[in-house]
Amino acid sequence: MADRLTLDSLVDSYRAYHTPRERWLVGGEYERAVLRGDGRSVGYFDDDGIRWILGELQARLGWKGKREGEHLVELVGEGASITLEPGGQVELSGAPFRRLGDLAAEVRRNHALLHDIVRGHDLHWTAVGLTPYARIDDIAFVPKGRYAIMREFLPQYGDLAHWMMKGTCCVQVNLDYADEEDCARKFHASLDLAPLNVALFANSPLGEGRELGWMSYRGHIWTRVDPRRTGFPAQVRDGYSHRGWVEYLLDAPMMFYVRDGAWRPSGGATFRRWMTDGIDGHFPSAADWALHQTSVFPEVRVKRTIELRSADAVPLGAAIGFCALWAGLLYGALEDTRRLGRAFAEAHTGSREEGFALAAREGLEGRWGGRPLAAWASELTGLARQGLRAIGEDEALLDPVDEIVATGRSPGARLLDAFRADPSPANVLRAAAY
Repeated sequence: MADRLTLDSLVDSYRAYHTPRERWLVGGEYERAVLRGDGRSVGYFDDDGIRWILGELQARLGWKGKREGEHLVELVGEGASITLEPGGQVELSGAPFRRLGDLAAEVRRNHALLHDIVRGHDLHWTAVGLTPYARIDDIAFVPKGRYAIMREFLPQYGDLAHWMMKGTCCVQVNLDYADEEDCARKFHASLDLAPLNVALFANSPLGEGRELGWMSYRGHIWTRVDPRRTGFPAQVRDGYSHRGWVEYLLDAPMMFYVRDGAWRPSGGATFRRWMTDGIDGHFPSAADWALHQTSVFPEVRVKRTIELRSADAVPLGAAIGFCALWAGLLYGALEDTRRLGRAFAEAHTGSREEGFALAAREGLEGRWGGRPLAAWASELTGLARQGLRAIGEDEALLDPVDEIVATGRSPGARLLDAFRADPSPANVLRAAAY
């Protein structure tokens, strides 16, 4: 029988994730929604729906397929995976790369393949934080056991849980850390600047065919999902340690676990209770712990890597730019980034939550500490360019992000312009195109 998990063994497991600087990698994750020309969602079981798209991807890539029952739900190959979000959003979880140019090449190939597959069909790939027209209640869940449990569990604790699950898309970046101290520095720099990250990539002002009053309604949605597993964890918000992070995870209520290949609801028990008391005579394994780590959704998440999660889905160039931005900041200009993060946090008497709400509502046109968020963002991208130079990376990858900053408006403002000029789905989907 395997040794029982303990608090100390779980803390030690994070030390096994430490990576020497010379081996640091960067990985991107990109969620995209495919819609009909009238803005409706595309169902898993449609003749040319999500199952068909996955099948076409598998045939062309030759990747290994994973199924739940008879349903194809994931592809794995070349160090990457293609998975499904609850409403049929298609996510590329890219391979980790040493060079940003390789990261960019990977997602560009995937982008071209997605568009080639849907050519000749009434299918349109979008890059927005929230589907702009479909009624959330009309979007069907994909057939995955994890989501069957989540769709019942999460609405008990947040009234917009189904909006998050079925309607939203984001872009994320995963970065390495050398040791616990390095992890703490990167974690808090990212946490302090999370509101600015929201504003810079805010791209979800529309939903169910109307203006929602937020530049990133996706950002707002996440505040109304389950506060015990989202936002800014109390255990590490003022001082990160691996132990503090593990304590947060141990006390986060579980949604599910897997036994004998079947997904089972946990009844809201904490992982701490499972370790001490067991569930149905079973005690958790390392695989159970790894699964539980994926069931919390704070703005910055620590696993084998540090995941930055605050950005809405944006067009391809800006999505690559998002990855380059944070690689430059945390790999090449960390100390200056930390100083900017502290200055941003101290420039206003409001909390991180208030800064996050301001950024989500107003985007780059909001003001923090007497300055437009666009001015803060200009400092951020300047530091990122400095950092990319320091690590020998291509600064041109940041150009799409600098173009956003130069306008003084978040990407969602362009969607609003299009909607106000002509609210037809055809026009808005052109503005939202991936």
